[in-house]
Amino acid sequence: MATGPKYVVDFRRKREGKTNYKKRLALLKSNLPRLVVRISNRYVMCQLIDYRPEGDYILSTSTSKELSKFGWTAAASNLPSAYLTGYLCGKRVLKRGTKKAILDIGFREVVRGSKIFAALKGLVDAGLQIPHNPDVFPSEDRLFGSHIDESLKSKVVEIKTKIDKSA
Repeated sequence: MATGPKYVVDFRRKREGKTNYKKRLALLKSNLPRLVVRISNRYVMCQLIDYRPEGDYILSTSTSKELSKFGWTAAASNLPSAYLTGYLCGKRVLKRGTKKAILDIGFREVVRGSKIFAALKGLVDAGLQIPHNPDVFPSEDRLFGSHIDESLKSKVVEIKTKIDKSA
């Protein structure tokens, strides 16, 4: 390891590969809250995060694990569940009074039709104003789960109406 007075150690989160500070600064300069979408092997998570000098402040959060409260019995990590999680988060964010946000996908690569953009479609369908290109959204068939099971489409519509009633 290099030593000496001119050697500067990077920030810990940069060394660990958790934060891209150049991208983070660009998102913070927009003066909009960040909508963070994270995908794990089991769940999808959406959070609305606002910057404050003392640290980031989470305004709203929703995970695909919560979809079971609305009657969702399918997997919590597929495309329809990502869409519904985004929709749920969008309704909660609108309830708090926030109408605009900017998407933060972290270190994920931009892949058209991926789960991140399914969640973004849910957020946009809920009524949030997020800068985006509509070409990146998955097709309607995939959003409603026709590629998994034909009966899943009616389930997605049912869950969506339950979310509307609760929000």
